[in-house]
Amino acid sequence: MFKPLLTCMLILLTAAGCNTNPGRSKADTPASAKAAVWLTDPDAGILFKEQPAPLLFADTVSDSNAAIDVDDAQTFQTIDGFGYTLTGGSAMHLYNMDAPNRAAILKELFATDSNNIGVSYLRISIGASDLDANVFSYDDLPAGQTDEEMEKFSIATDRDYLIPVLKEILAINPAIQILGSPWSPPAWMKTNNNSKGGSLQPRYYDAYAWYFVKYILAMKAEGIAINAITVQNEPLHPGNNPSLLMQAKDQAVFIKQSLGPAFKAAGIHTKIIVYDHNADRPDYPATIYKDAEAAQYVDGAAFHLYGGNIDTLAQLHNAYPDKHLYFTEQWIGAPGNLKADLNWHIKNIIIGSMRNWCRVALEWNLAANANLEPHTPGGCTECLGALTINGNTVTRNPAYYIIAHASKFVRPGAVRIASNELNGLSNVAFKNADGRMVLIVLNESNSTQNFAVRYKGKTVTTALHTGAVATLIW
Repeated sequence: MFKPLLTCMLILLTAAGCNTNPGRSKADTPASAKAAVWLTDPDAGILFKEQPAPLLFADTVSDSNAAIDVDDAQTFQTIDGFGYTLTGGSAMHLYNMDAPNRAAILKELFATDSNNIGVSYLRISIGASDLDANVFSYDDLPAGQTDEEMEKFSIATDRDYLIPVLKEILAINPAIQILGSPWSPPAWMKTNNNSKGGSLQPRYYDAYAWYFVKYILAMKAEGIAINAITVQNEPLHPGNNPSLLMQAKDQAVFIKQSLGPAFKAAGIHTKIIVYDHNADRPDYPATIYKDAEAAQYVDGAAFHLYGGNIDTLAQLHNAYPDKHLYFTEQWIGAPGNLKADLNWHIKNIIIGSMRNWCRVALEWNLAANANLEPHTPGGCTECLGALTINGNTVTRNPAYYIIAHASKFVRPGAVRIASNELNGLSNVAFKNADGRMVLIVLNESNSTQNFAVRYKGKTVTTALHTGAVATLIW
């Protein structure tokens, strides 16, 4: 079955003509007369491969074909990047590889040349996430002690794995952007004196703001720029370990009274991003935006999609167009299902988040081992990494391909441009700073779809099997 399916796809992918009329105007000509195609087709066993024959732009197309019209005259948000969360556990597995194998996989992930996928954005945890081997903060103290001046603050734990791996990544791609997110403040700042749950005590708001400042400065001293922080990961989910309950009104007070002024006083320009939780509660960031004293310090809001609908994000953008949107986390449960995971995540996380004004799309998380380790007591036991790393053996999982379809081609500074939506063919289009166009198309229907792509009066025709995704670049 494989060979006929693959042959059929290649025939369809090359079913286009090329106008060679030397008198055509430059304004009517695509930037390139050819569109490269990178394809993932689970049923045909094709995993993110460039197709041997590019698509050729032609003057005409059959009227029977559905058409995606790409229009770079209509522009939307600027893109910061695509990537993963580099958890402490992910960094540990990478660090424990031997140097040549680690260098090879890091180059594959982060280099921007033709053989690699060019991941351009990372999220890391400020202190432990639930995918670290142990719970920790940067100022853990014996019971009953406090340290409001942060005299005992230390990022020493991050020097074991995270910082060395980040330095290798930065050597490959110095422009990569990094977002830091805390799962919990130090336990002594919390109402329950525990890493799990509880709330931040108001009397420690200033101390916690100083904790953020110390963190950003400590990472800067290591040569690592923290481009943005979220105030709290999943602030309405205090059942994880670590975690914190932080209501919107409390986050607003913390930002306006402590965090924003502390950043300003220290001359820190790291973006402050609020919420960092599910799309079913757009009222959370809206509550903060309505507080002018808090909103002045806030760049925008971050979202996950374990609840709600991705379209909600556009509604928040329309209400607060001066605030940016970021999609910062979505997990895939082990053992993974490439076709189903690819379909849902491309539709919602890659296409959906971008069509709803996000500047970033990130998958959770970069790497685990075959036993889905490490994780904290009470942390996620089913989170499948983009990579499974066992010693020096690397297996690429669905999230690897999901991100690759965007990260390799849609570079930081690109803008989303207009493309019409077709029934069964979800899509999103971009224009890079160098003028290259990128179109990501998913066939979410139950049958092979023939369609055309039109741009500046020229057309290419192609087809996608059910469940397949293609990235076209011209």
